[in-house]
Amino acid sequence: MSFFQLILFILAGGIFFIFFKKLFNSDYPKRGIDYEASLPKEQIGGVSSPEKIFSKPTVKKNRVNELVDMADEAISVDNFDEATKALQSALTIEPNNIELLRRAGYVAIQTNELDLAKEYYNKILFQDENDDLAHMSLANVLHRIKENDEAIIHHKRSIQLDDNYAKHYYNYANTLHDMGKIEEAIVNYRKAFELDNELIEAKDMADKLTQASQL
Repeated sequence: MSFFQLILFILAGGIFFIFFKKLFNSDYPKRGIDYEASLPKEQIGGVSSPEKIFSKPTVKKNRVNELVDMADEAISVDNFDEATKALQSALTIEPNNIELLRRAGYVAIQTNELDLAKEYYNKILFQDENDDLAHMSLANVLHRIKENDEAIIHHKRSIQLDDNYAKHYYNYANTLHDMGKIEEAIVNYRKAFELDNELIEAKDMADKLTQASQL
């Protein structure tokens, strides 16, 4: 064996020694730790098969919402009998639903069932004494059934709860006008127009009453 071959043999032996040493000691790289699935087995699926993880929910319209849609459609064409039927059915399911009661009150007014309307608005206020719209609507109903002292209380309460809503003042002014309280009515008509200059009726009433009082 030549000297050069001897050198190659020694180098080859050294390389094999280093390789096997790395192979069987702790310096050799280990594969990564397995991660456990954090979801139940039925929720585990492949990215390429999302249907195995997520099922598309079936969107079913709530029965009350269906009845509300029916009532609103009937109201839009002044079919108050059909609106009443739909709302009564809905209230059987959710008797304390404020928005149902509000619609039912409106329909009762249109059909001149004022005592029933009064009942609906009182039910709203029993649940939420701070519902300014219910106070306003109840005041209008009370005025129509000649319970004006009570109507005034609810008009004032609606204004107290929302003193920036023009129609509260306008409705209050209408009641005051019918009661013969002209000066107070003028003040409230003007306030209504001040808050909403598209409420021309308020300005017209204030001007007419002012002119009449000066004659």
